[in-house]
Amino acid sequence: MSDSLRSFLKWGILLGLIISSGVFVVRYRDRLEDWGRSITSPASPGDVEEPVDEHDHPHESVAGAAVSQTLRLSPQARKNLGLVMLPVTLQSYWRRVLIPGEIVDRPGLSDRGVTAPAVGVVTQIAAFPGDTVRPGDRLFTLRLISEYIQNTQSELFRATREIDLIQEQQTRIKEAVESGAIPKTRLIELDQQLRRQEAAIQGYRQDLLTRGLTPAQLSEVTEGKFVSTIDVVAPASLTTGTAVPMIDTTPGALDSAIPAYELQELKVDLGTQVQAGQLLGVLSNHHSLYVEGHAFKREAASLEVATQNSWPVEIEFAEDAAERWPPLEQVFEIRHLANSIDRESRTFDFFIPLTNQSRPYEKSGRTFVVWRFRPGQRVRMQVPVEEFPQVIVLPATAIVREGPEAYVFRQNGELLNRRPVQVLHEDRLHVVIANDGSVVPGVNVAQSGAASLNRVLKAQAAGGAPAGVHVHADGSVHTSH
Repeated sequence: MSDSLRSFLKWGILLGLIISSGVFVVRYRDRLEDWGRSITSPASPGDVEEPVDEHDHPHESVAGAAVSQTLRLSPQARKNLGLVMLPVTLQSYWRRVLIPGEIVDRPGLSDRGVTAPAVGVVTQIAAFPGDTVRPGDRLFTLRLISEYIQNTQSELFRATREIDLIQEQQTRIKEAVESGAIPKTRLIELDQQLRRQEAAIQGYRQDLLTRGLTPAQLSEVTEGKFVSTIDVVAPASLTTGTAVPMIDTTPGALDSAIPAYELQELKVDLGTQVQAGQLLGVLSNHHSLYVEGHAFKREAASLEVATQNSWPVEIEFAEDAAERWPPLEQVFEIRHLANSIDRESRTFDFFIPLTNQSRPYEKSGRTFVVWRFRPGQRVRMQVPVEEFPQVIVLPATAIVREGPEAYVFRQNGELLNRRPVQVLHEDRLHVVIANDGSVVPGVNVAQSGAASLNRVLKAQAAGGAPAGVHVHADGSVHTSH
């Protein structure tokens, strides 16, 4: 082979190698760059596993970066968040069931009907709905058209006159009986007639008294002045043997010892003919009421335990201007449970006694009464069903959840340390945390804004900002290494 041919082949092979190398470099340039950076650059914390030293601290992975559980906030940021730090304490907490309800009249105490004592016609109405009346105040005037009452008055007058005649006969024959001119048996007969008439008079008087006539009117009847009208007055008490509910009709007073009622409803008009026992009106006194709760059947067992143990119930009254009334110093306990279920709502009721508050006022020469609580007013009841002893209770805004995890923010100097906790129970106002050492009693914990603090912590991690510091379980603080 000649030298020229040998030289040509050499340069041809060299040129082919150069071209092949160029093609390889162009094709695999990205992989070569990554391989070169891996040789010349130090390993990042997320790429290789670092040895754990004495200052190592657990982290969480957020957006692919290692996130510290510690957060530093400026004083201005704390104020912007309205951050409040308070020490946690151990206490007992009652798990409560929230049950809706309403205020209702207490049967036999709140309302009473006023009925007509006899057949008659309504000629006058002395009280109207909303008026406050006292026992004995006139409510209605009836013109009597009852033949029975008229006959009874006639019999009473006749019996009274008969007694006068018998007594006159006894006086006339007394001397004749003593002298023997008339047998003594005649005097005995007159005495028996006198006792029979007295018994009849007593029965007539009692009958007319139950019909609404007064003793003064009975005296007039015995003199021959028959009663043609009768007044229907407010009763002396709501129930026999029960203390009359008291309200004071003096302006500016509150719950004094003057019994009074309010005319709630009229059942008749002027000129209405009524029968004996017919309802004329309804009197009300809302001093003694019930709070009626509507619970589901699954809550019956818990309510039964609360009733038997007399556990106090917390009640929230809707539309209650509490600042305008004296403090309600009353312990609410369930009196009894209903033993029937409503067919439509499928709930059963329970009842809590409520002592009402009242305040009178004057207008147009009449006295009216304002009650603090009214039948039909809505309430919400928190019935205790389970006790958690020796637990930590925080506001609901002091905790933040991420899946199955729950966190609070503990203060450590100028830092806030996010700590996982075990939630035993929570409602719309409170959260109950187990005393398992995650949060030691006595340390300060953020009472609100936990969700905002958690967002700030995640935002710092997503931005790649270094934590700067980390806090150990023993409370010591160290800077990053």
